Amino acid sequence: MGKTVGLAYNLKTDYRFQDGDPKDANAEFDSHYTIDAIEAALKSGGNKVVKIGGAKEIIKSLNKNKLSVDIIFNIAEGFSGRNRESEVPIILEMMGIPFVGSDGLTLGLTLDKVMTKKVLISDGLPTPKFIDIDDVANLNGFKLNYPLIVKPRFEGSSKGLNDNSKVENAQRLKEQADWVIKTYKQPALIEEFISGTEFTVAVVGNKKPYAFPVVQVKIDGKLKLGDLFYTNSRIRSRGLRYVCPAQIKSSFAKELQDIAIKTYKAVECRDFGRVDFRVDKKGKPYILEINPLPSLSMSDVFGVAPKLVGKNYSAIVNEILDHALERYGIVK
Repeated sequence: MGKTVGLAYNLKTDYRFQDGDPKDANAEFDSHYTIDAIEAALKSGGNKVVKIGGAKEIIKSLNKNKLSVDIIFNIAEGFSGRNRESEVPIILEMMGIPFVGSDGLTLGLTLDKVMTKKVLISDGLPTPKFIDIDDVANLNGFKLNYPLIVKPRFEGSSKGLNDNSKVENAQRLKEQADWVIKTYKQPALIEEFISGTEFTVAVVGNKKPYAFPVVQVKIDGKLKLGDLFYTNSRIRSRGLRYVCPAQIKSSFAKELQDIAIKTYKAVECRDFGRVDFRVDKKGKPYILEINPLPSLSMSDVFGVAPKLVGKNYSAIVNEILDHALERYGIVK
């Protein structure tokens, strides 16, 4: 029997740019095409869908006693601060409303790349060496090898990454770190840059999560990326492509899948997530990010990888919902 599923989300058109905002300030938010695709997928599974919006809309609905749903499918990003992705889960948890996806602790932890790295390191999982600073005056005595890459500490969707993000010397490092700190109003994460190839792995499930086939990232027609890397402008351009199955040995694909599942478990993801990797020229993988709130765009990883195992987009969206329903003990 189908359920009444609320859909929590933030649209790119919801964002109101303020003076001083970077051009990619709304990059994490979804397009109406993605929201419509998720709605259609859930309806194809026999469910009724109620479009709600983000945290403020949920609060308004609660205040009017108009939030009558069995479960909420949450992909809302939130608007400000490093806890923004936690807004919707915390409200729903407080009100005892079931929801799809990870809880507020996991979402807050993983949006902050430094906190994520600390967990990965404690679990013996590979991630690039790093430092973080909130003032370029603190750029002294670090033991990292150039080239380095400079990122905002708690952003997603490659916000703050551009062709200037990879730096080769102290002067460029200082300039780029200062730009990140002032533009995004948060600390800068500085990592050793991994020259090589890039992959991403979708993971689904709870007690026994499993990984979908590895997806390889192609940029400007190249699989051997070398010094090429994700930037927000490339995400929006035709220069970025996903190749599935990845053009790698099955044994290495299995290694990446195993690490992805361990990463997923390390931060206690629920229902679905995605792990991004860089692999150096010697074949050593490094975890760049674990995203428990990944894009469900039909053109992204969750729209590409499931096809290889005979699942279409609607099937995987409903499978994610089913994992959440099972977790809450809600009878289908």
